[in-house]
Amino acid sequence: MNEELLWMEWTGLHVTWWKLIGYTGALMFGGRWVVQFIASKRAGKPVIPRVFWYMSVVGSMMTLSYFLFSAKQDSVGVLQNLFPMFTAVYSLYLDIKHRGWHRDRAQH
Repeated sequence: MNEELLWMEWTGLHVTWWKLIGYTGALMFGGRWVVQFIASKRAGKPVIPRVFWYMSVVGSMMTLSYFLFSAKQDSVGVLQNLFPMFTAVYSLYLDIKHRGWHRDRAQH
């Protein structure tokens, strides 16, 4: 998975499958703030929707796997993504525990 993806040559970047996983994880982890902004704008107050935590967990896991398993194997990247992943998993657990699985569904 560390071989260059020839179909990505047009980007001018040296892209491997691991880098693609890392890029996707980074975009997901950063994109969670857009989701939080939109949810807060709609609610008219600061809120953190559950999808924020899902995006945090998946984005952290993807970038963590990039730093662990790619040719990069960067300990700084591992530490940078390990702690946010645990925090996101715990926050997701608390959200589900206190609000239930279907908190975002309309009540009938």
